[in-house]
Amino acid sequence: SCGASQLCDCSSMGLDFIPPGLTAKITVLNLAHNRIQRIQSQDLQQAVNLRALLLQSNKISSIDEDSFQSLAKLELLDLSNNSLTHLSPLWFGHLFSLQHLHLQGNSYRDLGQSSPFSGLRNLSSLYLGNPRFSVIRQGNFEGIELLHKLWIDGSNLSQYEQGSLKSIKVINHMIINIRSINVFSEIVRDLLHSVAWLEVKRIAFSIAADMQVLRVMSSSFAKKISFRQTLLTDATVPVIVSILEDMPKLVELELVDCRLLGTGQWKMQIQANQSQTLRVLTIKNLSIEEFYLFTDLKAVEDLLSPFTRVTVQNTKVFLVPCRISQHLLSLKYLDLSANLIGDQSLEHSACQGGWPSLQTLNLSQNSLSDLEITSKSVSHLGNLIVLDISQNNFGEIPDACEWPEHLKYLNLSSTQIPKVTKCIPPKLEVLDVSGNNLKEFGLQLSFLKELYLTRNQLKTLPGAAPIPNLVVLSVRRNKLNSISKEEFESFRRMELLDAGDNNFICSCEFLSFVQHEARLAQVLVGWPDKYVCDSPLAVRGAQVGSVHLSLMECHRSLMVSLICVLVFLLILLLVAVGYKYHVVWYLRMTWAWLQAKRKPKRAPPKDISYDAFVSYSENDSEWVENTMVRELEQACPPFRLCLHKRDFVPGKWIVDNIIDSIEKSRKTLFVLSEHFVQSEWCKYELDFSHFRLFDENNDAAILVLLEPIQSNAIPKRFCKLRKIMNTKTYLEWPAGEEQQQVFWFNLKIALRS
Repeated sequence: SCGASQLCDCSSMGLDFIPPGLTAKITVLNLAHNRIQRIQSQDLQQAVNLRALLLQSNKISSIDEDSFQSLAKLELLDLSNNSLTHLSPLWFGHLFSLQHLHLQGNSYRDLGQSSPFSGLRNLSSLYLGNPRFSVIRQGNFEGIELLHKLWIDGSNLSQYEQGSLKSIKVINHMIINIRSINVFSEIVRDLLHSVAWLEVKRIAFSIAADMQVLRVMSSSFAKKISFRQTLLTDATVPVIVSILEDMPKLVELELVDCRLLGTGQWKMQIQANQSQTLRVLTIKNLSIEEFYLFTDLKAVEDLLSPFTRVTVQNTKVFLVPCRISQHLLSLKYLDLSANLIGDQSLEHSACQGGWPSLQTLNLSQNSLSDLEITSKSVSHLGNLIVLDISQNNFGEIPDACEWPEHLKYLNLSSTQIPKVTKCIPPKLEVLDVSGNNLKEFGLQLSFLKELYLTRNQLKTLPGAAPIPNLVVLSVRRNKLNSISKEEFESFRRMELLDAGDNNFICSCEFLSFVQHEARLAQVLVGWPDKYVCDSPLAVRGAQVGSVHLSLMECHRSLMVSLICVLVFLLILLLVAVGYKYHVVWYLRMTWAWLQAKRKPKRAPPKDISYDAFVSYSENDSEWVENTMVRELEQACPPFRLCLHKRDFVPGKWIVDNIIDSIEKSRKTLFVLSEHFVQSEWCKYELDFSHFRLFDENNDAAILVLLEPIQSNAIPKRFCKLRKIMNTKTYLEWPAGEEQQQVFWFNLKIALRS
């Protein structure tokens, strides 16, 4: 898991303990998502150069006091989401370089009687708390003077001793998950002058009377306040606004994933103190259940003039009242994306006198459908430079439109436009029409510097003459299949041409031209890293400048001939290997074995037609047919023998005949001799016996040695038959007549068994 990179990733490996053998070479050790329950003293003793130790999402409940003693260079320690019931100062006493400590998601209820972090002088970020965390005591944070980020999960925090966080002089970003307003107010009291960005999660501001304890926030020096997953009501919004208005240094207010119960009918009159510092308002994913009954916000319109940036995303805004727009005198940036604004409501929202200073307007993902109305609605915005109306559904666009005079950037991507017309503003510097159905682009845009045509249906590049100042062109993922030398000559001045993910057919002469033109080689991005000349195949990836033309790439016929020769030689090699290692035999017998496996291993008694199937060589047929058959079939009672000459079904495949005959016989009698081993017929019969009879571990096979034969004379692939000859008794045909009588007696007993 480590390799030579000094980074060991042992996450999600089901480990129950820290693996032994860790050395001083390791700088990063990831043991997350395992089942480790304990960290012992010797586990990390040798990892003296460790910089990051990730132990989150285990089952750690016990840590020896000196487990981290040798980790003086450790900068990141993650013990989150384990089962620690307490925190010991001795764990962190030697972590002099530690900057990031994650302890959230455990089971401890407090931080102890003193500070567990007193020795962590370089600590930058600290993550604490869990659903059981309920007490913060004075002195718990002694030793920490500056933190970039402090994250506390205090969803059930019920006791906070005043002054506990006051020892931290500077906190750039404080995140707290809390429910109790009283505890929150006590924490805020200690953070009045230390926190720059305060982020509050999961608190409910539902009762106006409870909000008075938060008046202490009016003295906070925080520059940014964020509320996430917070509950607001018509009764509490005026109180919160008045508190925030009094904050002397507040610049930005953010509400994300919050919920508002009400319709804006605020019972208290908000006093328009007009904050001298608040400039940025961000609202994302605000849930207003009765948004269609929401008022015109007349009560807050006097507070809006200082705002320079306003973002209201995914909040079901369908209209901005004209009076509100007219009071946003300083607004330069407005983001109303992912809402419900339509053509008519935009006309009312962007009324005369509204948004007089606006420079950037984002109306993407709304309900706009008429580009002529949209352009006319914003045409009076004399300072507008950037307009994003992407991901609306405009479809066909008119031949002429009215736009703001100073508009430089227009985003019309993913708006279902089949064709661009002169409706596009002629003085644009940046135009994005990606993700549409464009088949051509031929507009005259003399000032255009950047053109984005990604994900369209273009088959040719746009002409260079109509856009003489173009420096960036993206035509990725279109249907381009050829680019002429003349087209590249016309784009010589460009800084970036991205034409990746197309299907180019390029000639070797063209590539030679590109590679010898250093300027073009620098411009091309996302092009094939290898071209097959005069072929529609193009492998995408790198710059054309890295392509190296070879003899094969420029002579396809030679390449095809070489491939044919190599394929022919490969076939010859496979045939030779198959012959040497009996591949054909294995394939043939596998087919026979598969067919046999589909049949029952034992035929029903009513289907048994023979006492024995006789397998023998044609060279031994005289002894078999004149001696053995006469002796056995004329015995009393007679034996029924199956001989291939006499009993095989004509026209049936030989393997099927062998399989059926053996299955319809109680025994299989092998007459072994040197001729038998060399017989092709006998090989078939041995093959099937090898697969079926011997695999059943029964006594259905009877071996008769017609002449002395060594077991090693049998082909090596019939290993089970060779083993049977070495482990089981077989009958040997004797030369003397007296012994022959005993032979026949024993053979008949074997057949009847």
